[in-house]
Amino acid sequence: MIDATPLLKLYSSRRIARLARQVPASVQYRTLARLVSQAATTRFGREHRFSSIRSVGDFQQRVPLRGYDEFWKDYWQNAFPRIADVTWPGTIPYFAVTSGTTTGVTKYIPCTRETCRDNVRVAMDLLVHHLANRPRSRVVAGKALMLGGSSSLVTQAPGIQSGDLSGIAVIETPWWARLRSFPPRHIALIADWEDKIERLAESAVHQDIRSLSGMPNWLLIFFDKLAAGWRDGDHRLKHFFPDLELLVHGGINFAPYRQRFKTLIEGSRAELREAYAASEGFIAVADRAYGDGLRLILDGGLFFEFIPLAELEAANPTRHWIDTVEKHVNYAIVLSSCSGLWAYVLGDTVRFVDLDPPRILITGRNSYTLSAFGEHLIGEEIEQAVAAAAATIGTAVTDYAVGPLFPRRPGELGGHLYIVEFARAVAEAGLAQFAAELDRVLCATNEDYDAHRAHGFGLDAPRVHPVEPGVFAAWMKRRGYLGGQHKVPRIVNDQELFRDLQAFAGCQAAQV
Repeated sequence: MIDATPLLKLYSSRRIARLARQVPASVQYRTLARLVSQAATTRFGREHRFSSIRSVGDFQQRVPLRGYDEFWKDYWQNAFPRIADVTWPGTIPYFAVTSGTTTGVTKYIPCTRETCRDNVRVAMDLLVHHLANRPRSRVVAGKALMLGGSSSLVTQAPGIQSGDLSGIAVIETPWWARLRSFPPRHIALIADWEDKIERLAESAVHQDIRSLSGMPNWLLIFFDKLAAGWRDGDHRLKHFFPDLELLVHGGINFAPYRQRFKTLIEGSRAELREAYAASEGFIAVADRAYGDGLRLILDGGLFFEFIPLAELEAANPTRHWIDTVEKHVNYAIVLSSCSGLWAYVLGDTVRFVDLDPPRILITGRNSYTLSAFGEHLIGEEIEQAVAAAAATIGTAVTDYAVGPLFPRRPGELGGHLYIVEFARAVAEAGLAQFAAELDRVLCATNEDYDAHRAHGFGLDAPRVHPVEPGVFAAWMKRRGYLGGQHKVPRIVNDQELFRDLQAFAGCQAAQV
């Protein structure tokens, strides 16, 4: 395979220079103006008078915030699957199939070829920042392994397909990138995720893999499959991929997995780098070290707005854009895109750590709060506490979920049950230490939680139920959500779903 590093270095030097010259507000304004101009003659554009929009303020006055359900009901449902000139000019060729993390409701997210092209270009920024950090890199001398969902798509109508975003990417990825992509099409098309992982593990070790990407929890399952027959118990990636340089993770909070991944790449030349991509578009990439925030992609075909989380349910919430945001405020992220999403409430929450260039930390989901008793915990706080508690007992967490336990008898307190899949078996004393540290960190982080926990007033101590390796994957499989595109719900407020998980994990007695 020809080493394309010289070409990558040339592109990277130009891209880095361009990024250094960016003025965030100017870039985002031009993005919005271009999107509005392109969609002015669509049904949505006519209804919202796009032709006379001259400023961000005009756009915000005319285009209200909407979620997926409103777009589906008002614009997409009646025309599906042939949606033409409704919210974006032309016919939508693809729909990325996704589901609500906790509800499991199937969603069909429009995906245009313009979005696909932007996604490829933005993904290149991962290599650009990697090369800036590792100037001697030869990351494109070999292949890139992407652990995604099934690449098999469903034909909804002639010329219109739906399926995992990874499947859409297989079709729309440029030829020069496909030459360096792994797995091959006959493996990528396998719909059975367990069979796919088995075949992938068998064939990947014979390839010159230079980069790996996927969600951390599913990558760990793949790595375990690789190591299943390894003779000496040393499961570090250097044995399987000696020239690995880059491991890209995203999709879920990395904090509970970080220590295990650091161990996996020991002795190799690989570095860890985070990407923030959603079915709706590619949002941010890591240009610095872990914890320094992800650089918002200002010129990737998305216009961003940010709603203070405390105002999200208000009748007229404050709508910030990149020119008016502040650091250290928890925002719900809103986007408009070249797939015909307009002031679309994505569902994620972020916090800015830098403004020029803008860098964000992902803090959770709009619905990812645990407040059955007024404790007001957000996803970021729980993720950090779980990671700290695992570090205290010298292990890592492979997967977990937490939900409320409501009192059953007079005088009982409500509380939280954490169902946890540890990287190794943990003794009773270790579980008690894990729970105590979890409680301590949450008390130190969140005043409402601390007030409810004070002297056992209003909230019982957290309970922890360990499960064997593979339990979460088996639960997801039974629900029909096994695979690289699906996320294990971290905070489960749906009581029916949480009871189902408890029953599957064998911890019904935890409420007694």
